[in-house]
Amino acid sequence: MAIPLSAAKTLAALKAEGLTVHEHAGWATHNRDAATGKPFGPVIGVLIHHTAGHGDKELCYRGRADLPGPLCHSWLGKAEGLWMIGHGRANHAGAVDLDVLDALRAQTRLPHDDEADADGNDCLYGLEIENLGNGRDPYPDAQYRQAVLWAAALCRAHGWSEKSVAGHKEVQPGKIDPSFDMDDFRADVKKQLAAVHTKPGPVTPGAGTASKPRVDLSRLVRAAKTDPGARQGHVTYMAGTNLVEAALVGLGYLGRAFAGDGSFGSTTVAAYAKWQRHLGFTGADANGVPGKVSLTRLGDTSGLFTVVA
Repeated sequence: MAIPLSAAKTLAALKAEGLTVHEHAGWATHNRDAATGKPFGPVIGVLIHHTAGHGDKELCYRGRADLPGPLCHSWLGKAEGLWMIGHGRANHAGAVDLDVLDALRAQTRLPHDDEADADGNDCLYGLEIENLGNGRDPYPDAQYRQAVLWAAALCRAHGWSEKSVAGHKEVQPGKIDPSFDMDDFRADVKKQLAAVHTKPGPVTPGAGTASKPRVDLSRLVRAAKTDPGARQGHVTYMAGTNLVEAALVGLGYLGRAFAGDGSFGSTTVAAYAKWQRHLGFTGADANGVPGKVSLTRLGDTSGLFTVVA
């Protein structure tokens, strides 16, 4: 745990990492501390989001009717670059899994997020990356690189490793942001932390670029066979199930109300069977248990994930 950086030290850390930083008017005193009576900190890590929209810098600053701003500490646009949005407590993480927070604090491997029993706004810095998050909206190499630098800068300032970095989808059940692979992102942060501070050169396309999350076929099959008959709320493979359900929702095979709980239940099995029949499968090949061909096609069509066997 650590005391949050001051506004001045935050700016200095980001600029030292090679970032160009823009400052939204009023950002240095824009927070939810007084309104909630809960000061920000101690801090234990950084959290990465996508905004699920475009042109949403001002939204992240002001917030919504049901969720006052700031909605992050920094906003990273595709073309507008990195902007400071708030300093202090921000409404970005929400209710998260305490076990995951403990792992971030200890800098150990993150467990599956199957509960929402702690307040992540207390202790996590938040970055919102401008992206639709639908798997088909690319992250420009320069934007992704800036996200890596942002995370590395805060980790370096606090003496943290890349194990203090998480995606929203890894701390709060039902979330799928950001729509790139967090293990790859952490590996890129690790490389940056090992590098000596230098002025950044041009971004090389394909080097340290955003990669899609991976769904493990064998784990997903186990979930599809186990979850329907298990007790209510049982979760076998939350991350993969959530991605598959999001893909089925996006393609119209599953109602949104049935997605995001991490359980590959009977409704999800029925929706997946519809997808299999759409692809031309019949009989036992359209029983709602994913196969490599149908799962690969679902990942490719939705753009949300790739498949590993």
